[in-house]
Amino acid sequence: MAYSTFIALAILLAQVPPPAANLNALLKRIEDRYNSTRTLKSEFQQTMRIAQGRQVSESGVLYLRKPGQMRWEYSAPAGKLFLSDGKQIHYVTPAARRVEVSPMKESDDLRAPLAFLLGKMDFQRDFQRFEHSMSGALWKIKAFPRSSKSMFEYVEFLAAADGTLSLVAVAGRDGSTMIYSFQNEQRNLPLAAGLFQFHAPEGFEIVTLRSEP
Repeated sequence: MAYSTFIALAILLAQVPPPAANLNALLKRIEDRYNSTRTLKSEFQQTMRIAQGRQVSESGVLYLRKPGQMRWEYSAPAGKLFLSDGKQIHYVTPAARRVEVSPMKESDDLRAPLAFLLGKMDFQRDFQRFEHSMSGALWKIKAFPRSSKSMFEYVEFLAAADGTLSLVAVAGRDGSTMIYSFQNEQRNLPLAAGLFQFHAPEGFEIVTLRSEP
């Protein structure tokens, strides 16, 4: 290699930010993208991994609306619904003809951590440590929560260079993992308020869950 070429290459490499700086810049792009999102619609595939290697996959459409509203509308299984109006969660299980109602802030469901998309997203505030690697053109980020009382052990993200999230995996402290993959994301659509209002299905048992004292 010619000396001049070596010097040019050395200068070029010196200008490349270290991996931590690259990661911080990406986290900022993710924050900017979702903090500026007022509503969101996306197709999702949900995979739950539980004890003994069992795995359950479901799918549907996710709607988000700030502040604090989310609707997970399932097509498989049909009729299943996870709905938050910002204060309460309604979880509809058609097979059991049952609706469980709980305060959103007390929910131990592994969909609840995704509520960070509905608030002011701040990685440095919510997470104490990050690990990262590349998966093809996507960044794979593993984030560990600051609070030892968190219901999850870590959250893993797959993010494109522009900050778009295509996968979020939530590892629960009970050993279970909930994986959400997203596609066809649409931001800032007009979403009707009625999407986030609960209407009890006829003939379903409604059970209000209360936290332990």
